[in-house]
Amino acid sequence: MTVDTAYKSGKSEHDENFPVASRLIASRYRAPILAFYRFARAADDAADHTDLDAPAKFTILDALEGTLLGKSDAAADARPLRNELRRRQLSPQHALDLLQAFRQDVTKSRYETWDELVDYCRYSAMPVGRFVLDVHGESKATWASSDALCTALQIINHLQDCGKDYRDLDRVYIPQADLVRHGTDVSALGQSRSSPALLACLREVGARTGKLLLQASRLPPQVTDLRLCMETSVIVGLARDLITLLDRRDPLVDRVHFSKPRSVLIAGRAAVSALAARVAGRRGIYQAVRDDAA
Repeated sequence: MTVDTAYKSGKSEHDENFPVASRLIASRYRAPILAFYRFARAADDAADHTDLDAPAKFTILDALEGTLLGKSDAAADARPLRNELRRRQLSPQHALDLLQAFRQDVTKSRYETWDELVDYCRYSAMPVGRFVLDVHGESKATWASSDALCTALQIINHLQDCGKDYRDLDRVYIPQADLVRHGTDVSALGQSRSSPALLACLREVGARTGKLLLQASRLPPQVTDLRLCMETSVIVGLARDLITLLDRRDPLVDRVHFSKPRSVLIAGRAAVSALAARVAGRRGIYQAVRDDAA
């Protein structure tokens, strides 16, 4: 028995805010990363589907898990990832952590505090970066910076879609304590534009998210793979500019996304900067070695 795929949104890696296994990533790593993304996309589509009830969503998520672990072949979107994990002798734990977040999405629609939201990101976002790092054979010492980056990306997405999430799914990721402190509540997310109180709250959450990028910016220099260094630099650069955009726009009214040309410009600038920094660093090491030898 296989699960029905009619629930799928049709979104692909090309529709995301941030690069997913772009051409900056070496070709030998792209297949497992794309398999992981498509597994996650299938789970996300199930958890967010407006016409599926909770039991139907859990059936799909259970099928994805069962197929991932080799207990069945019910979910086609899990088979490529299962094969890649076996081929590369990687653990399924990061994918299982994602499924925990999507199951939580089915039953939980409010987050009381920032810490509670970050704990959700521990399962909804951090496993993505950790998986990419594992595929590249990077040290676990890079995880802290990666976790900060992935959490920031997740919350940026929550801020961009805060109105849509509330209207379509009655799901609110903006911490309730922040809304209350600013003198507003979730109903403000259903309006045609943000009230001054809601806008102040969203910008505060955005500023707090921006602070995560201070630690996230340490990731590119930490990774040993040059192409991954460039890819993560691009993502950090895009995230920084989106935080700036969120501070200037109302996500209930405005499109808080970059045009394709703007994204390419930001990405190119970040990639070149990362490459230059890596080359300069290597020259510095070479010069130090020469100095020592002299």
